[in-house]
Amino acid sequence: MADDVRELLLSITADADPSTPLSAPDLHLLIDRLRLRSDRLHASALSFASSNREPLASALLRAAGSAASPASLEAALESALSPLSSSLDLSDLRSLSDRLLAARRKLRERQEHLAAASSVASLSARLRAARASANPLDAAIAAAELKPLLVDPQGSGSEGDEPVVFGLLRGEWEQLVDELQVGLAKNVEECVEFAPEGGKVVVSAGPRGSSSGTRGVELRVALQALEIIDSLDYGMAKVADLMIKQILIPAISNISVTVSVSVLEKSGSTSSVSVLIIAPSEELQGYKDGSELYSRIIEVIKFVRKFICMENITWMQSFAKLTWSRISDLLITHFLSKAVPNEASKLIEFQDVVRSTSEFENTLRSMMFISPDRKDGKLTHFVNDVEIHFAVRKRNEILVKARDILVQYDYENPLASDDQGDSVVDLLFQPEKCFISKSALQLMKLVHGALKDACLSSTRVAKEFCYAARDALLLYKAIVPVQLEKQLNSVSQVAAIIHNDFYHLSQEILGLAFEYRADFPSGLQKLVVFVDLAPIFSQMADGVLRRQIQLTTANLSEAIDGADGFQNTHQSQHYESARFSIEQVVFILEKIHIMWELILPRSIYRRSMFHVLGPVFSRITKNMLLIDDMAAEETLQLQGLTHLALENLSSLFLSLVENDDDDDKFLDHHTWVQLDESVPSLKKFRKLAELLDMSLKSITAAWESGELVNCGFTSSEVRNFIKAIFADSPLRKECLGWIAMNPA
Repeated sequence: MADDVRELLLSITADADPSTPLSAPDLHLLIDRLRLRSDRLHASALSFASSNREPLASALLRAAGSAASPASLEAALESALSPLSSSLDLSDLRSLSDRLLAARRKLRERQEHLAAASSVASLSARLRAARASANPLDAAIAAAELKPLLVDPQGSGSEGDEPVVFGLLRGEWEQLVDELQVGLAKNVEECVEFAPEGGKVVVSAGPRGSSSGTRGVELRVALQALEIIDSLDYGMAKVADLMIKQILIPAISNISVTVSVSVLEKSGSTSSVSVLIIAPSEELQGYKDGSELYSRIIEVIKFVRKFICMENITWMQSFAKLTWSRISDLLITHFLSKAVPNEASKLIEFQDVVRSTSEFENTLRSMMFISPDRKDGKLTHFVNDVEIHFAVRKRNEILVKARDILVQYDYENPLASDDQGDSVVDLLFQPEKCFISKSALQLMKLVHGALKDACLSSTRVAKEFCYAARDALLLYKAIVPVQLEKQLNSVSQVAAIIHNDFYHLSQEILGLAFEYRADFPSGLQKLVVFVDLAPIFSQMADGVLRRQIQLTTANLSEAIDGADGFQNTHQSQHYESARFSIEQVVFILEKIHIMWELILPRSIYRRSMFHVLGPVFSRITKNMLLIDDMAAEETLQLQGLTHLALENLSSLFLSLVENDDDDDKFLDHHTWVQLDESVPSLKKFRKLAELLDMSLKSITAAWESGELVNCGFTSSEVRNFIKAIFADSPLRKECLGWIAMNPA
C-alpha cells in the first residue's frame, strides 16, 4: 500500500523534490486517485468471490454429506458460509477450513470408539460361548480363532498402548486355554494307563472313567483339541515320560525281554483297548549287533504310532520330540558304549553294529519318527566315531591304571620287596644306574604300551593314545608330591626315591620322541611332543633333592650348635657336649650316606654329599679357630674330637672316592687328595687337627712354605690360633710379627 501511494505522489510531482511539502491542489488530486484505486480493488474482490462461490459451496456440501447427521452439518455449513455473504474478506476461508477439519477428526474418533466397543462386545461374547461349550474341540477351535485377535493383534510386540479391556479379555482367553490344556492332558492320561509295577501300558480309545467326575472325550478328540491350541507337547509330556520310564528303559536295559502287543476289545471305536507288555524271557538273547534290541524299540514305537498317535504324523513327531533324545542316550549308555571294542583288532567287527544302527534310524525316518535330514542321527554319529570312542575308552583305562599304580604303591617300604633288581634301572643319557620305585617303573611301561599302540593306530586314535601317555606322566607329578608331602618335608629314603623317579622320568621323556616319532602316523609326527615335559620333571627332581640337602644341613647345624663353639673342652661337661655334638654330626652324615648311596645315581650322590660336607667342616673349623684361649689339655681334647670325626666318617669318605677297585679301598694319600679337591673345608679341618699338636716353629714354617695357605687358612686365623695356644713370649711375638709381615 505504501508503494502505491509513493507511485501516485511521483506521478503528481514528477519534477519536484520528493522532500518538498505538497500543496492543497496536489492533496485533493491524490485523494481522488486513491478513491478511484479503492473502488477498482473492491469491484475485483467482489467479482472473484461471486464467480467462485458456487464451486466452493458445492465442495463443502459434499464433505458435509458424508457425516452421520446431514441436517446438523448443513446447518453448520450455512453458519460457516454466512460470513461470506455478509463479508467478502478471504481470511475467513482459513478459519472455516480449520473448523471443518476439527469436526471431521472428532467424527472419526467417535466412529473408532464405536467400532472398538463393538469388537470388545463380540470378543467377550465369543469367549463366553467357548467357555460354555460342552465339546472341548469346539472350545479349542474358538480359542484358536481368538488368539490372533487377542494376543498382540497389531503384531507390535508391545501391550503398553492397548485399552485395558483387551488385557482383561486376554486374561480370560489365557485362563480358557489353561483349563483346556489341563483337562485335555488329564483326558489323555486316562486313555493311556501304565501299570504301577511297570512293563505294561493300556491304551483305550476313550477314558474308562474320569477322576474329576466329568465325562471325558475320546483320545483322538483330545489330541486334536490339543493340537489346535498348540499344546500337543504339553498334553503328551506325561505319557512320553512314563513310556520312557516304564516301557523303554526295561526294553533297553534288560537283555532277555520280549515285547508283545494285543487288542483286547474291538467292538467299536470307542471301546477298543490295546495293550503293550514288556515281559521277561527265559532265552538269553544278547545284543550282538543290536538288531534284536532295535526291533524291540521299533515294536514299541509302532504301538505308539498306531494306538496312541493313530497314524497322525504331527502327533507322532510331537511324541518323538519328547522321547528321542532320551531313547538315543539310553541306547548309547546300555548298548553302543559297551559294544565299543577293547582291542583295535576288533574294530572291524563293530561294522555290524554300524550297519544295524543305520538301518534302525532309517526305519524311524520312514515312520516319520525322526527328521529325514539326518540331524537327529545321534546314534549314527556315535557309531561312525567308534574309533574316537575306542581311543577315549583306552585313554580313560590308561589313566585309571596310572592312578591306581600311583595311589596304591607302598612308598614306605620300597626296598622290602624281593625283586629289587627290577627297580635298579639304567639312566638313558648317563652311564649310571639308580633305584626307582615300582610305581615309576610300571608307569613307564604303561606309557610305552600306549605309544606302541599309537604307532599301530590311525591318526585320530593315535592322538588319544599320545594324550593318554602325557596325562599319565602328569598324574605322577600331580599325585605323588601331594600324597608324600610329609616324607618330602623330612630327611627320608622315600624322598630320595621320589627324586630318582622324577630324574629317571625326565630322561625317559627326552627319549620318547627319538624312540617313537618316526613310527607315529604322519599327521602326528610334528604335532605330538613330549620334550616340554622333561624340564618340568627335571626341576621337580632338583627341588626334591635341594629340599633334602637343606633339611640335612639344618639338622647338622643344629647338632653343631650343641657344642657351644667347642670352648672349655678341658672341663668335663663342656667336653661331653662337644663330643655328643660330633657324634650327632657323624650319625646324621652316616644316615644320609647309607640312604643316598644305595638309591641316588653315583654322580648325584657325590655332588650332594659334597654340598653337605663342605658347610659342616667349615663350621666346625671356624668355631675351633674362634677360641681365644686354649689350655694344653684343651688342645688335646679338640684334636681328639677331630680325629673322632675323621675316623668315624672313613666309610663315608671312601664312598666318595673314584676307585676302579671297589674291593680294595682305604684312606691313603691319593684318597685324601681326591677328597681335599672336592671338599676344600675338609682339607682345612684335617690340617687343623695337625696344628693342634704342632710347635710354634712348625706352624710358622708351615705358613712360610704356603702349606697353610693351600689348606685355606688366612693370616689372621693363624695368628689368632697361635695367640690362643701359646703363651706370650719373645718367640711368639717374633713369629706373629713375621706372619703379619708375610701375608698370603
